[in-house]
Amino acid sequence: MSQVSDTTHAVRLDGKVVAGHLLASLRDSLQSVIKSSQRAPKLVVVQVGEDPASSVYVKNKIKTAQSLGMASEHRHLPESISEQALFAELDQLNQNPSIDAVLVQMPLPKHLDALSVIDRLGASKDVDGFHPVHLGNLVCGNPGGVLPCTPAGIMQILEHYRIPVEGKHAVVIGRSNIVGKPLSLMLLQGNATVTIAHSRTRNLSELTRSADILVAAVGVADLVTGDMVKPGAVVIDVGMNKKDGKLVGDIDQAAVGTVAGYLTPVPGGVGPMTIAMLMKNTWTLYQQHILQV
Repeated sequence: MSQVSDTTHAVRLDGKVVAGHLLASLRDSLQSVIKSSQRAPKLVVVQVGEDPASSVYVKNKIKTAQSLGMASEHRHLPESISEQALFAELDQLNQNPSIDAVLVQMPLPKHLDALSVIDRLGASKDVDGFHPVHLGNLVCGNPGGVLPCTPAGIMQILEHYRIPVEGKHAVVIGRSNIVGKPLSLMLLQGNATVTIAHSRTRNLSELTRSADILVAAVGVADLVTGDMVKPGAVVIDVGMNKKDGKLVGDIDQAAVGTVAGYLTPVPGGVGPMTIAMLMKNTWTLYQQHILQV
């Protein structure tokens, strides 16, 4: 297996490779179904405002959907849009039977409440898996639903590289509804013993050094250093931060790479899997709407 760099011994958990396998399989499934169905799956991405990073993310999502043979649409709304007007837009998308999946790109402008927007969108079109119905299904262990993309992608990486979760101590730094909480539930369902750490956690280094699987998902550049990692541990870097004009994660890759047994790089680790799982969720919603499975 490839390494993180020439000076490290950690095995590189390559998200691009795993995403490529998943998308290739999905493309084959889509092509066979599209030939016999009335239409292709359709994804609509709603962007509010002019956040530069959001524009890049939206472009990549639309491009990937099109490469699979999906129909896609980018609805770019003004940053000043009122909550009432945005709700009206979401109501129209909810009622359109030709649209299977809707993603509201985050972050939203400060005058809009993300939880209210997700709730208004509804579970049947929520491709991100953030709606309370989807999160509730995750809590209850109901299989086959729409899972939040980033944590689901992390679990796919672990599965691809045949890294066992059962019986392991997993420490997740971060408690967001997008990554930390749902990932902790997925690891728990895999029979790991899970500890969630956050900004109020005391003796963080002592806790992280006990982790067989360590996940950093807080958005603080180089938060986790080499002395915070158990030798041979599996380390997952979810962070996407800018430092000195470069993209870096929450993990000090150079230092941790000399200690960890496995490590996701930034970029090229978790990021590609998030988009791949978004496509998988679009396929799942399409099946629910068209194929009734």
